[in-house]
Amino acid sequence: MRLRTEMPALTGITEWVNGEVNKNDLASKPVLIHFWSVSCGMCKESLPEINKMRETYPDLQIVGIHMPRSQKDTDISSVKETITKYELKHPQGIDNEHNVVDSFENEFVPAFYLFDHEGVLRHRSAGEKALSMLKKPLERVLQPEGATS
Repeated sequence: MRLRTEMPALTGITEWVNGEVNKNDLASKPVLIHFWSVSCGMCKESLPEINKMRETYPDLQIVGIHMPRSQKDTDISSVKETITKYELKHPQGIDNEHNVVDSFENEFVPAFYLFDHEGVLRHRSAGEKALSMLKKPLERVLQPEGATS
């Protein structure tokens, strides 16, 4: 997915946990879409940071998308256990058929897609350093509209 493109629809989710959201629900708000997998160690390491971001940046809407990497990862009860264990309170889409994964053209976990108030992709990063690369773009997107840095 190219920078400055519009957020794709969040359709075709197998099951939602912590509330269902769609693109219209997220309109006019900065949004972080976070792809993760129950079998990904790096993903699990990043989950406490995601929770901290949710508390630190209340204006940021965070949506998790669980992306199975194997048939075993499609076990919904295992995904739900992980969501509970890591206290993920924001909406979580379990995408067993990769519908949202494919619409984002995402291949990696963990992966982060940051959209501005207008639903335009401003940053994407994936892998081990993905979370640290997110800080500056996040601050820019969260600036009050019209403010300059």
